[in-house]
Amino acid sequence: MPWLWNLADLAELGFIVVQVDGMTTSFRSKEFEEVCYKNLKDAGLPDRIAWIKAAASRYPYMDINRVGIYGCSAGGQNALTAVLFHGDFYKAAYAACGCHDNRMDKIWWNEQWMGWPVDSTYAACSNTVNAWRLNRPLMLVVGEMDDNVDPASTMQVVNALQRANKDFELVVLPGARHTMGETFGEHKRFDFFVRNLLGVQPPKWSDIKRR
Repeated sequence: MPWLWNLADLAELGFIVVQVDGMTTSFRSKEFEEVCYKNLKDAGLPDRIAWIKAAASRYPYMDINRVGIYGCSAGGQNALTAVLFHGDFYKAAYAACGCHDNRMDKIWWNEQWMGWPVDSTYAACSNTVNAWRLNRPLMLVVGEMDDNVDPASTMQVVNALQRANKDFELVVLPGARHTMGETFGEHKRFDFFVRNLLGVQPPKWSDIKRR
């Protein structure tokens, strides 16, 4: 099978990995995209859930009681959104360098989808505001020198989770920019899903032979 960026490694660990093009994706009709206008917390997640359920009905070896999600940047925002608003389906999330509150990220990007002026929909879609909803395993990853999404966006979520007395994992990558996690973070991602979805304790890093 061809190697697919950020997908193949998890597949080799025994996961079924899918990438679903849900509604709100670009380069479609205006109506298709506007499903998420002023509603970024939609993130195409209802469509992805429906697709996975439909696939599992055809391929019964798919265990949809152990579904995880991961992503970087807007994908990191979506990954956390998934467990906050759809924690009944998504059982674990790895969220890297997410723009978790659209009130503090790049104006040119956020206003395309959330509009102007800033109104109550910004708070309704904020992972920071809704952090109290977390009831699934979460790993947050942030690059110290992220030059795309302000690292403070992740730290605001961290603050909100701590105030809500929520358990989670945080990985800070010194000197790293906008990233899924680089070598260290990717290893953490593999262990995170093996532990929380497969129910297996991964090997100690010191016991793994590096090539």
